[in-house]
Amino acid sequence: MIRKVVLYMIPVLHTEKLCKSFSNGAVQQHVIKNLDLEIMEGDFTVIMGASGSGKSTLLYALSGMDKPTLGKVFFGDTEIQDYTNDQLAVFRRKNCGFVFQSIYLLENQSVLDNVLTGAFAVQKNSPALIKRVKELLAKVGLDEEMQKKYPNQLSGGEAQRVGIVRAVINEPKILFADEPTGSLNSASGKDVLDIFTGVHENGQSIVMVTHDIKTALRGTRVIYLRDGKVVGEHRMANYGGDDLKERREKLTAFLDEMGW
Repeated sequence: MIRKVVLYMIPVLHTEKLCKSFSNGAVQQHVIKNLDLEIMEGDFTVIMGASGSGKSTLLYALSGMDKPTLGKVFFGDTEIQDYTNDQLAVFRRKNCGFVFQSIYLLENQSVLDNVLTGAFAVQKNSPALIKRVKELLAKVGLDEEMQKKYPNQLSGGEAQRVGIVRAVINEPKILFADEPTGSLNSASGKDVLDIFTGVHENGQSIVMVTHDIKTALRGTRVIYLRDGKVVGEHRMANYGGDDLKERREKLTAFLDEMGW
């Protein structure tokens, strides 16, 4: 008798009837509307949609950077939407990494110290930790000389690499990124995307907002938002596991269907 083995993907994060509204005087703007969404462990989820569709608002609500107006956000089995600001800060520090379009580095600290400062928020100072930080920085092309530099001596791409290492040094369960290549030139953007691909290959869950199709191609799942609701979803193999031309054609066809 042959037994069929079924593998279930585990949601690292999910929402129930998530809503987010903003008040502008007497006018209520409903940006996210009754959204049920699952983010699976090990997935590279890309959020796309037209400007004003709620992409960044959703990212901030999922990550605990902002509280929803209504609905629930679960991290594993734990509800986080009713956490206090202090509880959310602890939650984010332990479980999340963040990479934004604009990287904010401490101007009076070197590249190495900028990453170590983030690491010390969760981990104890040790020779092993310092060694790991140096190795990760070297892995993204920032050698020992670069590690001694200060933020005002870095290019945009170099600063973004520092930000990514700072985001992953504490091995967060999920990495959030909002337009991480938006301010970079094509060469620096490709370098940064290669780092994200490598992080994902190591089993990291990633949620990324982008309007750029080259960036979206790195994901394994693209969800499309319109007026605060998910109106479409497109699945892809891990980047590099299929024909890039065909991958792009299929994603383009999906986005055309969505009216992108």
